[in-house]
Amino acid sequence: MTKLRWGFLSTARINQALLPPLRSSARNELTAVASRDLERAQAYAGENNIPRAFGSYEAMLADPDVDVIYNPLPNSMHMEWTIKAARAGKHVLCEKPLAMNVEEVDAMVEAAQKAGVVLMEAFMYRHHPQTLKVKELVEGGAIGKLQLIRGSFTFDIDDENDVRLNASLGGGSIWDVGCYPISYTRLIVGAEPVEVFGWQITGQGSGVDESFFGQMRFPNGVYAQFDSGFRTPQRTHIELVGDKGNITIKKPFIPRLNEEIIVTNGDEKRVITIPGEDLYLGEVENMADAILDGKPIRMSLSDSRHNVAAINALLRSAKEGKPVSM
Repeated sequence: MTKLRWGFLSTARINQALLPPLRSSARNELTAVASRDLERAQAYAGENNIPRAFGSYEAMLADPDVDVIYNPLPNSMHMEWTIKAARAGKHVLCEKPLAMNVEEVDAMVEAAQKAGVVLMEAFMYRHHPQTLKVKELVEGGAIGKLQLIRGSFTFDIDDENDVRLNASLGGGSIWDVGCYPISYTRLIVGAEPVEVFGWQITGQGSGVDESFFGQMRFPNGVYAQFDSGFRTPQRTHIELVGDKGNITIKKPFIPRLNEEIIVTNGDEKRVITIPGEDLYLGEVENMADAILDGKPIRMSLSDSRHNVAAINALLRSAKEGKPVSM
């Protein structure tokens, strides 16, 4: 096999982000889309020049001409359909968060391992050159010993029927956008938090955290603060503070081309421009590397499991009103 044939599991809006990289990649191609409504699948396929349309998820999973499934379903459905895809012999790129708890992650990993397929969480920013450069700078001592990380990811939700406000579908700001600064922090620190503390503002109608504020303490003397939310204007940033300087990343989670990161040491300020690439190209190519060449996935399943564990600990802390040890 030299070219992987992909299928979209639903007509979710986020699918549009994968269209350009799948079409520009020499080792991947989009061949199918499935919906629980055949007419919807056919209309979507026609609008996006996708060769095949299926009127059920099961029908696409049964097709031997589909190699890789992209699972963008609501959070609460990630485990069920990822496991079904794996058992059907399909590799899976599953949207973040991979699952709602570590038990679900373990079940998904077991299914993928038994089937001999590749499973990866779709944290696209992890593959982008900007993220890799920031990690290199910190590890190279650009700001000295890391002490503090601050991050945020918020936006003002405009549809009160959005699935992200639906508790039964795994909604909530920490699952949707708070997961990014948590993941970014863990990547840069290179360790897992030993203690977390969280506060949340719960929507009266939704019952989910519509704003979340969290702190994490790491074993190597690093502390982190983050906030996420659906009722605040759009904000994304990461600030890394060391004992000799700091790094500011304006667009850490959705970087595009020619993004700038600012490295400050005393009175000296350096602006580093990252040429970058299509935001979603890295994860698509990493899947091809893993499936076709046997290379490791950059977003390991152990990493995904730790991120889910941290989120659950933060939610528990917010519920109990006290710190939670990891």
